[in-house]
Amino acid sequence: MKKFRIIHQPTSAARSPYRIVEEAAGCEVEWVNRFLDRECLRRVSELTLRTYAHALLYFLRWWESVHHTTEITEGALSESTLLAYVRFQSSQQPPLSGSTINERVAIADRALRALFPAAPAQIASGFQVSYWRRAPMGLGRARPALSRVRVRTPKRTIVPLSVDEVARFWSSFRSSRDLAIVGLMLLQGLRSREVLSLNREDVLLPEAQIRVQGKGDKLRVLPLAPESVQLLDHYLRVERPHPSSDALFVSLKGPARGARMTPAGLRSLFRYHRHTTAVKIANPHRFRHYAEFRTMPSKLAGTLVFASSNRQDSA
Repeated sequence: MKKFRIIHQPTSAARSPYRIVEEAAGCEVEWVNRFLDRECLRRVSELTLRTYAHALLYFLRWWESVHHTTEITEGALSESTLLAYVRFQSSQQPPLSGSTINERVAIADRALRALFPAAPAQIASGFQVSYWRRAPMGLGRARPALSRVRVRTPKRTIVPLSVDEVARFWSSFRSSRDLAIVGLMLLQGLRSREVLSLNREDVLLPEAQIRVQGKGDKLRVLPLAPESVQLLDHYLRVERPHPSSDALFVSLKGPARGARMTPAGLRSLFRYHRHTTAVKIANPHRFRHYAEFRTMPSKLAGTLVFASSNRQDSA
């Protein structure tokens, strides 16, 4: 069985930086990389390209194990190709979640439809729903259509953090950088990726504003809460290493001192504070979506002000 891997090669805007290659020969898998280049031309984000590459890597491994070739032709595809792929994924150990299976199948379906438009449509009774597809621009009659192949997924219920849990988790941080990161999620509702992608020039402290590059590379300007302004100001004046990269949040120590903070570093930070505070469900997603954060309960607000003032007094 052949082995494949993903490599990252930053190139021009017309070519995807993520490539899937065969490990032994080092040659690229043509049809997969052709799809990635196509999506790159559509200006999808680099993070989306990475997701596509990993999902197609799993599909490629399955296809090669069944057909003993990396090549795909329209004649080799049948109406049950994706159903067989779903069956294979459902037998994996440890079991995959329904959302993971649906994501991988949807990306594989998107790639096959784009590269092999004349291939048979995927049909799997019980795994698809019928609906009426509107005509382009609303002209003409709606046509019956089938959804993509999907498995059922349980509805997720996000259990919110209590004010006491937030206050306990917040009080465990000791640096203005970490407090500012959590504060931007808690007070401004930023996603973890948005926080890590911030640059120094995106923070406008005199205007109490911040520029955020969100999903789909959409730029928005948000007002900064007074607590966030205080924490960011203290971090920039006292803690941020000089010289540093253009990134706003950088590593404070170690070999990577001054380099942009990574997603792995943020996960490690939250993991450590979950352990020390015993708030096991604290994560960036809950901080972003917790509605009580937007109203700033008096008890929590007092904790934020006290923590930020302590950071300044210790300078």
